[in-house]
Amino acid sequence: MDQVPVRPLLNNEDLRHVALWAADCAERALPVFEARAPGDSRPREAIAAARAFAGSGVRTANLRKLAWAALAAAREVGDEAAAAAARSASTAAGSAYTHPLETAHQVNHIIGPAAYSVQAISRGAADEAGTREAEIRWAIDHASPAVREVVRRLPARAPGKGASSALFHRIDAALRS
Repeated sequence: MDQVPVRPLLNNEDLRHVALWAADCAERALPVFEARAPGDSRPREAIAAARAFAGSGVRTANLRKLAWAALAAAREVGDEAAAAAARSASTAAGSAYTHPLETAHQVNHIIGPAAYSVQAISRGAADEAGTREAEIRWAIDHASPAVREVVRRLPARAPGKGASSALFHRIDAALRS
């Protein structure tokens, strides 16, 4: 009996699509971080590394190092909006390491850059609710069919409690529709 080859849950091509969308999302929030910490290039470098991965599909030790460095920048910046922007950059670089496991937690690695970008850009905006809605719409509209397909392969995220969890859930649900 012939066996049909099984496609892995996620492959490098899938992760390249995710990394490109993640870098686009994180780059939108980068000015929020750089306004607060103009001399700190760690989030910018993480986004550049995510873009490099999106082009080559090669995960390097430097990519992981830059993701961790952007996360350290988030902890050190001392401003919630700027920290969210740095987390967006960190998770964009880290998206290359999304595990091919069928768990809702893995969806967080894909959606994180968009959700943190929304938080960074909308926090403290003159029209916070309107800005939040516009940024959510931008992230959803700019997700490629390939990114949406990757999200659909993973279990859906539960709503959870709190505004951050609700944001992650909302983006997840929208990408599946």
